[in-house]
Amino acid sequence: MIKAFIFDMDGVIIDSEPLHFQSDKLVMKEFGIDIPDSELMKFVGVTNPKMWADLIKSYNLGASIEKLLEIQNKYKRELFGQGTLQAISGIPELISDLKERNILLGLASSSSREFIEMILKNLNIYDYFDIVISGEEVKNSKPAPDIFLKAAEGLGVKPSECIVLEDSGHGVNAAKAAGMKCIAFKNPSSGNQDLSLADCLVCTLEKLNYMEI
Repeated sequence: MIKAFIFDMDGVIIDSEPLHFQSDKLVMKEFGIDIPDSELMKFVGVTNPKMWADLIKSYNLGASIEKLLEIQNKYKRELFGQGTLQAISGIPELISDLKERNILLGLASSSSREFIEMILKNLNIYDYFDIVISGEEVKNSKPAPDIFLKAAEGLGVKPSECIVLEDSGHGVNAAKAAGMKCIAFKNPSSGNQDLSLADCLVCTLEKLNYMEI
């Protein structure tokens, strides 16, 4: 029996990956590097500190993770603060349906808590979630299961009683490693992700039939 539904955020609740890519590219340009989207797509679903640690090694960047995060957050505030944000089609109805069924709602995103709260409050859906977990709050980033296990623990449910909605290969792998059911949303903005381990693959979130997963 499903007792909890756990959402990823970027690429699931909001179509944010293009703006993430844009902010990351602006950071890299400060170091004279034009990084392609194909390289950044490898980090969809991964925490920002993990991404920058890998990019520091790959491109020999002369800056600390903390400095890169500072620059990245500056660009993100500018890009995401330019107007009213909109949830991906089907998300408001899905959240409403889950609440009507008294299914617990969790959010487990690799983004920073500051960014998560900014997005959810902008969309006026923050208070719908029974628990919100940031990638900053767990030791290991997706594809490790840590963030989903922490969400289930906080909700007081077993992993087998959870369904996860993800758009990235790292996220799907993390959900399955946690022992949860997983619906993969094939979002074109998230690039060519390996979603093969998901229990169900969908191309739209409108009228999502999650009860049969």
